[in-house]
Amino acid sequence: MKIAAAQLTCIPADVPANAARAAALAVAAREQGAELVVFPEFTLTGYELAALASDPGLWTGADDPRLDPLRSAGIATAVGVAVPTGGPRPAIATLVHDADGAHVTTYLKQHLYRHEQGVFQPGAADGRFALGGIRFSLGICYDNHFPELTGRAAADGCRVHLASSLYGTGGGIRERATVHPGIAKEHGLYVVLANHVGPAGPWTGCGGAAVWGPGGEPAAEADDRTPSVVTAEVGV
Repeated sequence: MKIAAAQLTCIPADVPANAARAAALAVAAREQGAELVVFPEFTLTGYELAALASDPGLWTGADDPRLDPLRSAGIATAVGVAVPTGGPRPAIATLVHDADGAHVTTYLKQHLYRHEQGVFQPGAADGRFALGGIRFSLGICYDNHFPELTGRAAADGCRVHLASSLYGTGGGIRERATVHPGIAKEHGLYVVLANHVGPAGPWTGCGGAAVWGPGGEPAAEADDRTPSVVTAEVGV
C-alpha cells in the first residue's frame, strides 16, 4: 500500500478554507497512487488554542459537513481536529475516514502538552484501525514521545504508526528528526509523520513530512518550505 504524509500551512481558525486546502492535497496524494493520506495536528484550524477554547463552532465531529471536501476526495484520510466531547472542553483528535467517506475511527490525544492541559480533555484509549489488510496505530504530536504508546501498538499487531504533529523550527527540528525514526527502529514499525509548514499559531512549522521504514531509514521526506505530500510504499 502507498501512503502519503501531508504538510500544509493553515489559515487560522478557518475550518472551510483549511478543509479545502487539505482536500487539494488529498487529491494530489490520490493522483500519486496513495490509498491513505495523513494530515497534521489541528488540520482544520491551525494551532489556535485561544480560539478553540472560546468558540465551539470550531470543533469538528466525524459527520461535520465541513469535512465533505475531504470525504469526497476519493482517498482515505486521517485529519487533525478538535472534537466535541459532550463536556465543556473539546479533545484533540484524529478523524479517520475511508476512501468512500465513511467514518472509520476517532482517536483522542492522550498526552496533552503543557498549555493544552487547561483547554482540552485528554483521551483514554489507544487508536487503531485496519485498511487494506494493514493494521494502523495513531498518535498526535506529544503522544509520540511516550514509547509505551507505540510499544503497545507493535504488540497489538500494528505495522504502521501515523503521527499527526506540529513541530516548529528550532528544537522541533531536532525532535522531528529523532523521535520518529527512533520509533520505527525500536518497534519495527513504518512511521508516517504529517506536520505543519510555515506559520502555525505561536510557532513556525518546520515541514519535513516523512515516512520512515521499520529500520528507521527514510523512505520519503518533504522539504521545509512548501505545502505538499510525499508518498511511500508500506508493507505488511
